[in-house]
Amino acid sequence: MPSVSSPNTQPEPESVPALSVPTRHRDNPLTRSKPALIGFAFLALMFFACLGSLPWTLSAADSSVSGVPRYDTGEPKSGRLPPQWWPYDEIDTSRSIAAVDKAALAQIATAHNSTIDEILDGSNEPAAKAALAQAPAFILGSDTLGRSLAVRILTGGGISLTIGICAAFISVGIGTIYGAFAAYMGGKVDAIMMRIVDVLYGLPYILLVVLLAVASNAMLDEYQSRARTKTNWSINQIIDTQSLDSGDPLTKSEARIIFETDAVIQDELMLQAVQIYPRRVFSAGTRTTLDVLTLLIAIGGVSWLTMARVIRGQVLSLKNQPFIEAARALGSPGHRVFIRHLLPNLVGPIVVYATLAVPQAILQESFLSFLGIGVKPPLPSWGNLAAEGLSELNTFRSHWWLLFFPCALLGMTLLAMNFVGEGLREAFDPKRSR
Repeated sequence: MPSVSSPNTQPEPESVPALSVPTRHRDNPLTRSKPALIGFAFLALMFFACLGSLPWTLSAADSSVSGVPRYDTGEPKSGRLPPQWWPYDEIDTSRSIAAVDKAALAQIATAHNSTIDEILDGSNEPAAKAALAQAPAFILGSDTLGRSLAVRILTGGGISLTIGICAAFISVGIGTIYGAFAAYMGGKVDAIMMRIVDVLYGLPYILLVVLLAVASNAMLDEYQSRARTKTNWSINQIIDTQSLDSGDPLTKSEARIIFETDAVIQDELMLQAVQIYPRRVFSAGTRTTLDVLTLLIAIGGVSWLTMARVIRGQVLSLKNQPFIEAARALGSPGHRVFIRHLLPNLVGPIVVYATLAVPQAILQESFLSFLGIGVKPPLPSWGNLAAEGLSELNTFRSHWWLLFFPCALLGMTLLAMNFVGEGLREAFDPKRSR
């Protein structure tokens, strides 16, 4: 008897050959996060604008003015002018007209049958408008010395980004080597090395950076003045003179007491020492470069502690894995196991932490520069530009642009870097894959 199919029975789907099945689309983890893409685009723009313009902003603005870079060029009479797109009030208008060259004002006054005083006080409106058209204009305003804030922000951004990136690389390098070595050696070596990290964690960060900055400045001052060399030469001269006169040589401590107590001998010997050991002179650019290098080494040299702990934990979890034990069983030496097997598995955490360490280093540099410890004026950074703008906020008349633009760019850059770091963390972490 033939079987009768039920009306509710569904027909079986037609089978599809396995080779003709379309491949499953897999998204790219690096482009999965839209905030990370936006942050990456913003960072690319900031790097291109700030770092790409450094050769132009650090160069001399005028060949006739030697040694004055473009970021430090300006006239005080053009100081505190708002951005050119911002509406001017009466004070801003009179200040802009006063910044016009006197010869140009004289020509405008002659053309409008007026005087310079009438143009300055605004009584002759057509002449005042003509003078205002020739007044200096700044896209982001000017600071107290008449320097373009846009140029100084570009220079400060290049300095802050350079210090942040270099300091982050230093901290990542030190932390990776330190933490990996401690975890790989294990035992007492690991315990001692990590107790050192605990002690450094207990010290104030600002205190360490200040001590390093003061010590480096003292070393540079000593190298320039050669005061210690002159003092040692003078003491040796006292010892030699006493030996020739009495035949009984003085000790160095006795000679030092004579040098410090007898002002006549001290002045005479120091005059001779100046002729023999003249003062070394650093150019302004060399001293600025040395200060910046000291700052980035100080920041990178004290911010590797967290990286060391992260890498130590990763190495401790990896070195007991079967593939590490297999490499050891095959007779691979320790350095080969570390370089060929451990280090490639640490690339993900290193890249992610480096991305997060850059904004931390930039924020530290800006904070130190805001306090006056970091980058020294006239070289700008986002930190000292914010410090200069803070003093321009008052209840009578606030020059808001001097504080707003450096802080806005700093905040957006740090936010974009955190977005990029979060995107990289999601891309490299298999537990967070979708």
